[in-house]
Formats: sequence, C-alpha cells, structure tokens
Amino acid sequence: MVARFVAALLVLWSSAAVAIAQQQSPPIPLNPGAPPRTIEPQPLPPLSPAPEPKEPPAATPSAGLPPPAAAAPAPTTAPMSPPMSPPTGRVFCEQPVTVQLADPDAVGERFRPFIGIWSDASWTPLLCAALIVENVAPDGTATILYVFGPMGAGGRGAGGVLQGTGIIRDGELRFQNSDGSQFAFRPLYADLAGRLTTPKNETYQAVFKKTP
Repeated sequence: MVARFVAALLVLWSSAAVAIAQQQSPPIPLNPGAPPRTIEPQPLPPLSPAPEPKEPPAATPSAGLPPPAAAAPAPTTAPMSPPMSPPTGRVFCEQPVTVQLADPDAVGERFRPFIGIWSDASWTPLLCAALIVENVAPDGTATILYVFGPMGAGGRGAGGVLQGTGIIRDGELRFQNSDGSQFAFRPLYADLAGRLTTPKNETYQAVFKKTP
C-alpha cells in the first residue's frame, strides 16, 4: 500500500513540474532545425479613385452690397498707319504717277533711308527708271512704285508703272517683276545703288538719285 501511494505521489509531482516548465520556457518549434518562414510580400490592392471635388456653392451677395460686375474684355487696338503726305502728281520716265510718302519719323529708323523718291537713273542708255518707296512696315515690307520708260522725250520704247511691295532684309530692298526680273537697292550716301538681274541672268547697275 505504501509503495502504491508513493508511486502516485511521484506521478502527480512530475505532471505539475511539466506544466510549470511549459509556462516558463519558450515554445519549441514543431520542426527543429527548419529555417524560420518569412512573410511573402503581397501586392497591394489598387487605390480607389479619389472623389471628385465638389463645386463650392455659388456665393450670394452680402446684404446691402451689389453683386460684383463682370470684368470687361480688354480693348484691342489695331496698329496705326503712319501719317502720309498729300498726294502729288509727278512725271518720271514720261510716265505720270501720284506720289504719297509716309512721314519718315513714323517709320523704323533702319528703314528711313529707303523712304522717298529716287529717279534720274538709267539701266541702259535707252532705258530710264525711277523708284518711289512710299512706306515701310515694321516687318520690313515696303510699299513701292517702280517706273520705267524710254530715255528722253523723243525716245522710243515701252514704259509703265509697277505698283506692289518689296522686302527689306540686311539693309537691302528687294522685289521681283512678274517676268522674273529681280531688283535690289542699297543706300549709297544720299542715293540708292540699284541692281537689275534679268531672267537671262544679265546684270545691270544704276544709281538712283534722291529727288525732292
């Protein structure tokens, strides 16, 4: 009897010791020697679209104050053309023309040397020529009259007046006739040095005198 009681007492004591040890000792992995598992990165779910901002409520005018007036559009002003001289009738190369010149002070400084009447020129002993530069726009576009005709009152040959535009680039006025003839003019002291190139690539030079 005594031996059985002692054996039962030993079993109870060992069970209690095991329970206390489990509470105090760290947990033992189920697979000893296996490396610890890591957390696999998972893709995040797509973000939900941001809510659209709500329009603020319309402001109501304060009591006793008038509603704000709508801003008036800024006025647009068209570029003003320079003042012109009174029309004057002239005759060059036996061709009557009406001359009207812009005020040089209202033209860009680099274009002023071209404004005016340029005549008494001859490409050949039989061909008279004159050039009238009426105006030059800020972009270099020149309004011109080109006059040609026979040399002298008794001369023979065709004549006419060409009215159109030329362009001033790099200090040179250039324009072209409908037949392909090309003209170029550069200031030469108080005059203009002219160059004519025909469609056959023939070149002529002449000095166009400043004419009051």
